[in-house]
Amino acid sequence: MAERLEGRHASHRVPSAARSSGAVGAAASDPLSGPLWMNDEPLGLSKPDPGSRGGKQQSSHSQAAHTAVPTERADPVSSLDRLLRATAGRFTLGISPVALWLAYADWAMHLSTSPGKCQQLTEKALRKAVRLLIAAPRQLSGAPSAPVIEPLPQDHRFEGPAWQRPPFNLIYQAFLLNQQWWHSATTGVGGVSRHHEQVVAFTMRQVLDTISPVNFLATNPEALAATLREGGWNLLRGAVNFWADWERAAGGKPPIGTEAFRPGEQVAVTRGEVIHRNRLMELIQYAPTTRQVQAEPILIVPAWIMKYYILDLSPHNSLVKYLVDRGHTVFLISWHNPTAEDRDLGMDDYLRLGVLEALKTVQAIVPKTRINALGYCLGGTLLAIAAAYLAREGESPLNSITLLAAQTDFTEAGELSLFIDDSQLKFLEDIMWDQGYLDSRQMAGAFQLLRSNDLIWSRVVHEYLMGQRAPMTDLLAWNADATRMPYRMHSEYLRRLFLDNVLFEGRYEIDGQPIALRDIRAPIFAVATESDHVAPWRSVYKLNLLGDAEVTFMLTNGGHNAGIVSEPGHPGRHYRLSHRAAGAPYTDPDSWFGAANIHEGSWWPAWTSWLRQKSHGRVAPPPLGASSNGYPSLGPAPGRYVLES
Repeated sequence: MAERLEGRHASHRVPSAARSSGAVGAAASDPLSGPLWMNDEPLGLSKPDPGSRGGKQQSSHSQAAHTAVPTERADPVSSLDRLLRATAGRFTLGISPVALWLAYADWAMHLSTSPGKCQQLTEKALRKAVRLLIAAPRQLSGAPSAPVIEPLPQDHRFEGPAWQRPPFNLIYQAFLLNQQWWHSATTGVGGVSRHHEQVVAFTMRQVLDTISPVNFLATNPEALAATLREGGWNLLRGAVNFWADWERAAGGKPPIGTEAFRPGEQVAVTRGEVIHRNRLMELIQYAPTTRQVQAEPILIVPAWIMKYYILDLSPHNSLVKYLVDRGHTVFLISWHNPTAEDRDLGMDDYLRLGVLEALKTVQAIVPKTRINALGYCLGGTLLAIAAAYLAREGESPLNSITLLAAQTDFTEAGELSLFIDDSQLKFLEDIMWDQGYLDSRQMAGAFQLLRSNDLIWSRVVHEYLMGQRAPMTDLLAWNADATRMPYRMHSEYLRRLFLDNVLFEGRYEIDGQPIALRDIRAPIFAVATESDHVAPWRSVYKLNLLGDAEVTFMLTNGGHNAGIVSEPGHPGRHYRLSHRAAGAPYTDPDSWFGAANIHEGSWWPAWTSWLRQKSHGRVAPPPLGASSNGYPSLGPAPGRYVLES
């Protein structure tokens, strides 16, 4: 056992200056005469062979740099510990049992030494029981009466008229009273750390959501009515749905209906060409549809936690097509879906092989022109890092920066931070150490827990109790087409950004020197969404603390994905918009929210209007690619990488 473990995954100890790509090692170790994105060769890489997967061809110097780097032998004892935790993680959706135990131990021990809090909880329980008992006769008789407790505004589980009839009205009100009591019990206990309090309250909410009366046939009046009305056929359909879903999940297959939304066929169909490829990304240039275009091209940097085509879904809701049809030259990064071979790719690789190399390519095709850059989610964070680095180097090619649902400060990262502490990160790192990456299903479990009522239990009720299969949409199909995260990159991202917040505090280092977001001078357009559980809008709003850049901040309704995919004509959309000049006084988010005017409709037109204001006129469209500069067409969009599973 020790012998086998000693050599296992030894590569995870390779220094970041020389990773699995020798080219990356050469770029990091050689002295540069100027900024990386301006070198004659793209970031120390030889030009990719158009016929090779990911352009893995390397120069002899790169290969020498790679082979010269020694690797440390893994400690067998440590490897055994990691293997044990990695195995446990397969059964816990990547959530650390130790982290949960520590949170509950902190809460339970402090509660046990707080007799005043215990007395208060006892009194609350008695008051709630008495209120329910007093209301019970009137509620059960069916006579009109006000409910004992109202659901929270965002809780729509008990809105139907069937829930207002006895005995179900009493059942759901008893459940809500119990839920309210548990909230009081898990919060406000003196001495419990804020993080542990949030974890305990969140976990208890998940437990209560699991046993909600909505989820059971006997206590759900709508499911009972459907069963009586259909003679049980709804339950039979639900059983068939459950079996089909289980069979697909067990076999690693996508959900039913996703086959109707294939990239390049029904979605991601905007015409374009792949004009550059390396081991980490493909760069797509979209074909113009207008005789003239805005002088400044747009480079889109999506997150690699998702496939890029959320921004190029169906033609009617494609942001890419919307931009192209309005006279913009659009370039877009399509990320490689990493495997175990890519375990040692880090944040630095995504910066150099991704954003910086894409900028250099765009400059080769549209020379002597500044670039409007857009980053979405994690891609926006990476774009902010690149912008700060280029500003430090003194030669930024950026005309403007647009950040969609992207955080730069992670101190208030929302409920996603519940899964991030030292214990949880160590557990997650051991899972990734074993696999070489974080699997999409493990990521999906955490995201679904953030909105378990909407994403888990609502689906269980509708598809398995009611027997009603929700129709597949392009957005749902895209959501099921998930990606993986490399071991090193995801560990660096969670530790350095989420846990230590080094980027916003000016401690994020590139080439051994820290970068500072306040060095960015390009105007910024930041879009946040009201119901975002991944990048809460108040966290995104902290961009306004960068006093040296002009910031236009927009808050639109919707969530992390649906709020961004908000084409003109989408019903029920609205947004708030404000502009803060460089050096202007800061306004706190709550004051801003109360003062900002609401505008009805999609946010896309307002953003493109802002882009036109930053433009220097219209010109003839550039060619697709630049063969003379080493960027020939490598094939039509959507390319290869988006099809990787």
